[in-house]
Amino acid sequence: MTRDYSQFLPPSASGNLPRKKTAQLEKLGWKPFFSQQLSLDDTSHLSPVRVTEVHRTGLHVLGEDIDTLLPPGPEATVGDWLLYDPQHPGSSKVLERSSVFERRAPGTDRKRQLIAANVDTVFIVSSCNKDFNIARLERYVALAFEAAVTPVILLTKADLCDDPSSYLARASEISNRVLVELVNALSAEPITKLAPWCKAGQTVAFLGSSGVGKSTLVNALFRDGVTDTAAIREDDSKGRHTTTRRQMHFTPNGCAILDTPGMRELQLTNVETGIADVFADIVDLAGHCRFRDCHHDTEPGCAIQAALDSGDIDPARFARWKKLAAEERYNSSSLNERKSAEKAFQKMVNAVQQKTRKQKG
Repeated sequence: MTRDYSQFLPPSASGNLPRKKTAQLEKLGWKPFFSQQLSLDDTSHLSPVRVTEVHRTGLHVLGEDIDTLLPPGPEATVGDWLLYDPQHPGSSKVLERSSVFERRAPGTDRKRQLIAANVDTVFIVSSCNKDFNIARLERYVALAFEAAVTPVILLTKADLCDDPSSYLARASEISNRVLVELVNALSAEPITKLAPWCKAGQTVAFLGSSGVGKSTLVNALFRDGVTDTAAIREDDSKGRHTTTRRQMHFTPNGCAILDTPGMRELQLTNVETGIADVFADIVDLAGHCRFRDCHHDTEPGCAIQAALDSGDIDPARFARWKKLAAEERYNSSSLNERKSAEKAFQKMVNAVQQKTRKQKG
């Protein structure tokens, strides 16, 4: 039976591309969305380039006859498009993003960490073993929904478990907007099963924890080894880090493929809409509670508690929603407060500098 992928595919690009520098840029993922941001002045001395790797020493970028390392400067991540200024490389401008993945960076300073930009489809990879974690998958899906990127869940290592159908069923319950596929990463399956998304001009990213088979899937799409791989530990199914940095590869047909290191922690921030989309049924019920500020605990007239009592909602899923929503509120408010404090400090500095200049004048 032929599967209909149409509802899960990203919309096709339209519009007129600039005649100059088009061919090579299209192979890197250039689209009308980015060309519409250019002015005649920009195209006269600046060249569009795409960030393919982020190093401590700078950004590795590719463009038309350009393959260079930019010094640290613009806040950019893998997948970003820049307007490369050869005279002042560190001042190259980051173009507006069509999508962006970010998380709260590990640590206590609550800064955000950019993961990838301008992605069309994200393959969320999990394996059919002890690594499988429904709460983690929900986090990745929420991240994708918030970024308006098409998420596809790929379940690997099905040949190593007795009943892969149970993993498929559980992952499919996350959202009816997400397609779930069982994929043998060590076979030719990825080429055919992922072909609907890995088309010319598209950008796809692989996200997931270590050892689930992200790099193996990337290698399968290229029919050759472009990234290192390693086996999982047999005692706990934990993966070993083989991809140490986010790196973009390009297939011969012009699909950009982003491999990422496994993330032990995925703290969400500014993804309120994405979480609401994952738990759309619970959010809809919350709108029927008697009180707007209902905590869905012991308040009278709580529609969610009524659904829990009748068995219409899984208590574990409800608990995961409350945890994610609380975490998102905490992380987002912390970031907003930090940004407000930074703005206030900068305003004070500007006022002091202006007063000093007047006194000297």
